[in-house]
Formats: sequence, structure tokens, C-alpha cells
Amino acid sequence: MNLFQATLLGIVQGLTEFLPISSSGHLILARNWLGLPAEDTSAFVFDVLIQLGTWLAVLAYFRKDLLAIATDVLASLRTRKTSPNARLGWLVLLSMLPAVIVGWFIKDSMETFSNLTYTGIFLIVNALLLVAAEWLGKKQRQLSELTATDAVWIGVAQIFALLPAVSRSASTLFGGMLRNLDRRQAARFAFLMSVPIMPAAGIVALMQLGSLAGAASLLLPLAVGFTAAAIVGYIAIDLLLRYLATHSFYPFAIYCTVLGIAILLLQ
Repeated sequence: MNLFQATLLGIVQGLTEFLPISSSGHLILARNWLGLPAEDTSAFVFDVLIQLGTWLAVLAYFRKDLLAIATDVLASLRTRKTSPNARLGWLVLLSMLPAVIVGWFIKDSMETFSNLTYTGIFLIVNALLLVAAEWLGKKQRQLSELTATDAVWIGVAQIFALLPAVSRSASTLFGGMLRNLDRRQAARFAFLMSVPIMPAAGIVALMQLGSLAGAASLLLPLAVGFTAAAIVGYIAIDLLLRYLATHSFYPFAIYCTVLGIAILLLQ
């Protein structure tokens, strides 16, 4: 992999991680376009580790919120009293459990789905999640009204994102809106959920990186891809939150449907 390819993959990751159109699916497409393998362990490791660039983007964008949440969570351990920020932090941690548990058991089978046929199919599934979120969600509730039951259900919805080409953003937005969260509130919770969940996947990828032959040759491309993903990811978060103030998810659903059908017909 050269630095141009690493930069392009980082840009794709940063743009599509937070827009509900599937970063994994678009990385598979980008790899096929660039003539890079998409189904081996090195591809999985690279894609997961540049995802940490978008994790850094979340930390930077929500730094004030995250600092307040972390401070209050730690304080709640000492005082046994729960503030709104602490409560939100505990709900975020609770929401990550379903995907972590399921992901641990099926992680070795995920590479099986990293081809164009599954990409096309799961992009259409992604579109259906977005349509269902718009149709079924009442879009009335705020994060201050979220309960432990809501957090678990959103976490269960995130399991869809273990499938390549199903967006983590789309699946968690689907879960949040099925619990009747407002679009922007559902998006905010989805972004906060990424803070504990992304490093978990990154740890697994780092363990695999150490066992890869020629791992040293991946380090510079990884650094370049990571940086590109972080910069573009920060911009994508801001754009999506502004967009959701007045718009629906239907354009993203249409895009994923058209792209998924095109992939199935043209591959």
C-alpha cells in the first residue's frame, strides 16, 4: 500500500464513519477500486486502526461534553450520587455491552463478508434501517429522558453494525429513533457510544498487527490514513449534526439503496 492509497482510505473512513452510509462498505469499494485486497487480515487490521482516527475526531469534537461526563462518572463512584452527566455516561457504557459480547464471539467470521456481493446486500439493509427509523420513530424524546432499557435496546441495534456495509451510525440511530429520540439527540448518543466501543475493536486489531508478517511496512501508511480519517471525521461530525437539524435520513437511504443495487448488478 502506498501513501496515496492510505490517504484515500483515510478520507473515505473519516467521511463515512459518521454519515450513516457505512464506512466498512465504502472501504471495501475503495479497496476494490485501488486494487487492494479486502478480505485478508492485513486489510481488516488497517481499516480498524485508521478508524481510531475518527475516534480521535469524536474526542476532539465532544471534548467538553466528554470531560464533564467522565468527571461526573468518577465522582459518582465516590459519592454514590448520580448527576445528569454521570447518568448519561453510565448509559453509554451500558449500551456498548451487547455489541462487545456478540462481536467477541463472531469476530473471526467477519472477514468472510468482506466482498462486493455482501457489500451490496448490506448497504440495502443499511438503507432499510434508516427508513424504519424515520417511519417508526416519533422523534420526541431528549437524552435526559433516556433509560437503562433504552440504552440496552440501542446497544442491541448496534449489533447490526458488526456486519460489513451496515453503518454503526445508521444502526445506533435506528435504535435511538425507535426509542423515539429526536434525530439530533439520537446522533449525539450514537457519537458518544463510539468513544468506548472503537478502542475495543482497536485493541483486537493491534494484537493482530503484532502477529502480521511485514507489519513494519504498514506503520507509515497507518499513520497517514489515521491522520486523514481524524481530520475528515471531525468535519463530517459537524456537517451531520447541522444537517439533522432540519433534514431526514431519506437521502442517505436512497443513496445506499442505489449503490447497493448497482454493486449487485455491475460486479
